[in-house]
Order: sequence, then C-alpha cells, then structure tokens
Amino acid sequence: MENVPSVDVGPPDDLGLRKVTINGKPAGKVRSCKQLQGLLRKAGLPFDHDIHWVGGDGGTWPDRPWRRRLAGVGTAAGCLLTAAVLMKIGFKDVSSALTYLGRIAGITFLAAAVVELAGVAAACDYWGRRRARISGVVLMCAALGALVVGVVLLLFQIHGGVYTHYLWIWIVLLLWSSWVLWALVRARAWKGLVHPRSIAVGVFVSFVLALTNLGYTLIYLPSVTSPVIESTAEFKEPTLNEDGTKIFLPIHLTTKNTGQVPVYVLGSIFWIRGGLESTPRTLIRAREFIAPPGQLLNPGQEVSRDEVVAINPRRHDFETITAQTELYAVRKDRMTIDRSYGRSVEFAEGIEQQGKAQDPEGPVDVDYFRYQAQISSSSEIGNVTHGKRRVTFWWVRKGQWPYLYVDVAPPGHRRAFDPDDPGANTATAQEYGVVVVRGSRAAVPFAEIQEKIRKGHSTE
Repeated sequence: MENVPSVDVGPPDDLGLRKVTINGKPAGKVRSCKQLQGLLRKAGLPFDHDIHWVGGDGGTWPDRPWRRRLAGVGTAAGCLLTAAVLMKIGFKDVSSALTYLGRIAGITFLAAAVVELAGVAAACDYWGRRRARISGVVLMCAALGALVVGVVLLLFQIHGGVYTHYLWIWIVLLLWSSWVLWALVRARAWKGLVHPRSIAVGVFVSFVLALTNLGYTLIYLPSVTSPVIESTAEFKEPTLNEDGTKIFLPIHLTTKNTGQVPVYVLGSIFWIRGGLESTPRTLIRAREFIAPPGQLLNPGQEVSRDEVVAINPRRHDFETITAQTELYAVRKDRMTIDRSYGRSVEFAEGIEQQGKAQDPEGPVDVDYFRYQAQISSSSEIGNVTHGKRRVTFWWVRKGQWPYLYVDVAPPGHRRAFDPDDPGANTATAQEYGVVVVRGSRAAVPFAEIQEKIRKGHSTE
C-alpha cells in the first residue's frame, strides 16, 4: 500500500480547470473526466484509482467549452481590431506626419499596437490552458489600451462634429474593452504574479505618459506656437502724367512670416480708399496681392509686391488716401492642401452655372470668385475622426466693401457667409490653424501728395 501513489484533484477555477497532483507534485490541469482519464493514463494509473476530491466530486466539471472558446475568440478579435486601428494611424503618422512630435505620436501608437498583438496570444492562453502566469495581465493591458483608444478617439469624433464610419469602431472598442476588463477583474487575472502592484503601477504610468505625449503633440504645442505674420502697405513717391489729369501713386505691399510656424497663404486682398480723414469710404482699388494663392511662407520669409493706382485730382477731392491689407493663412503643421488649390479659381459665372450662386451671402450684383481644394489633417487621428474636409476661400466684392472669408467643411456641405455674424464659420477653420491677418493701415493726406508733385515739378 505504501507504493500506491496518492492522487488529488483540486477545486475548479473560474475557467473550470481542476489542478491534479500525484504524490504532491503537480501533474497538470483538467476540465473533464475524459481529460483526467488521459492524464492518469500517462502517469500509468487506472481511472478507477482512489482519488481525493477537493471542492467537488467526480461530477463537478463546470467548464462550458463553447462559452469559453467564444470568449477567447471575441477577446482575440477585439485585440486584433485595436491593433489594426493603431497600426493604421501609427504607420501613417510615422511616415507622413507634418511635425516631428506627430511622428513620435505615431511611434507611440505602433508600440501600443504591439501590446494589442501580444494580447491576442495572451487571450488564446488565458481562455485556454493558462500556461503563462502573465497572460491575464497582458490581456488587461491590451483591454485597457483599447479602452483608452476608444475614449480618446470618440472624443475627437464628437469634437469634430462629423459622422464617419469609424464612429462604430470606437463604440465597439469601448463596449468590448469594458466587458473584458470586467471579466478579468472579477476573475482576479493578476493573481499568481510576484509583484502585481508594481506591474499595475508600471502599466498606469506608461498609459499616462502616452496620453500626455498625445495631448502635448496634438493640443498643447499647436496652441502655444501661434503663427505671427506681418503685412504692411507703404506709399511711395507719387508722379503726375503730362496733361496733369492723373496722379500715379505707387504702393509697396509686404507680407513677412515673423513667427516660428510655416504657413500657406490661402488668399489676400488690399484696399485703397479715399475720402474724409475720419472715414475714407470711396474705394479706389481692391484686388489680390499674393498670387497665386497657396504659397508657402517659411519663418523669416517675405513676399512683396508694388502696385500703382491712378487718381484724377480733378474728379476727386480727397482729404486722405488709405491703404490696408488682409490675408488668410493656414499653419503648415495643421493641414496639407492639395496642390491644385492655386489653380482652382472659379468665378461667379461658372459657380452660378453649377447652382451654387447663394454660397456667398448677398444679392445678384455681388461679384466674387473662390479657390477650393481637399485638405488632410496633420495627423491621421484627425483624418479618421473628422473625415474628408475641403477648404474654400471666397473673395467677394460687394459695393464699396469687398471682404474675404474661409470655410472648412466636408465636401458637399455649403455654408453661406453671414455679414451680420462673420465669425460663424471660423470655428472649424481655426481647428485647422486658419488665421486672419489684418495689416496696419497706412494713410497719407491727399494735400501732401499734391505738394510732393508740385515740388517735383518745380525742381525740374
């Protein structure tokens, strides 16, 4: 009797596995009488061997194979879906993000994708034989990562205010990760580890650092490095034609990027007005001065242009001549504009033929033209959560008061400019780094212009 080995079968765990020991040494885990019979056969023992049952007799086998396998397949599929999303964003940003920090964010997403792929293997082990002690913890990390990804990208989606098919992916990730975390916490998936608290702290710190890096890259840094653009108009020496009927007044227009952020110029306008000193209302000239639009202005770069306006001193009795510039620019680190933008000009007649005459608010006597092109966000996160976007720049001449405005919206969405609320369409544009630059106003008394002309003639 002393040579008869003792066989003990322990209580079932949450997966229905019962630990088997022979002579006090672990022999394996089984989920059914058939598996126990096979294990005893390998040990050279008959199935009718005297067995010491703990936590239930020979009829206690709570394992539900199909339910367990379905849970394992669902867990692995969720990890694969999360990994696919992270790799799509990560690879795109690593290769083509517009900023260095954006590419670092891409690397962070790729690292998270590796964790999700490890979660696939962990799911197979955790819902299978549980040979690896850390499979539960790895699976928790993967589920927590999916939860964070789902929450962050869903918030970006809501903030963008545009429906894309990715919305359902974020919802699925939230529901799936919540279920997995609930199941793992209930089963105390971290048990069996030597230092579970240290591992939990390490995982938490890693996620905090990843979120901090993402917030710093996509939110904080763009907000503190605003573009600085200076635009000025300067009057030069006037001249008079031979018969004295026209004064030619040269104007030097300059735009310089004095900040640290490269920008694209979406469009521009300059006004020359004459009239009373307090309110010069007569429009002498208004036109673009940076053409073609879409030009890149790097930090320190300057573009200039000279214009000459003709004034009939016999018809106009101005007190003051004023000049002012305005332009719209967009940060190069916020969006990429299709190269066709500078060649996309469409005038009022062509736009009206397309049935879009009411895009710029106003009566039919309004003269206008526009530039339009597809844009993409600086980060793939923006592309997947905000969908396709299009920038439209309007140059509208309405009587004596021409104006500009920019609209960023999904293709097919038309927004009319409201003169009573000119800022209504700027919120979305500002998200993409669109800024309006109003140059300082240059003014010169008309009498001073005439005096310079008289002195010039007297000198000759």
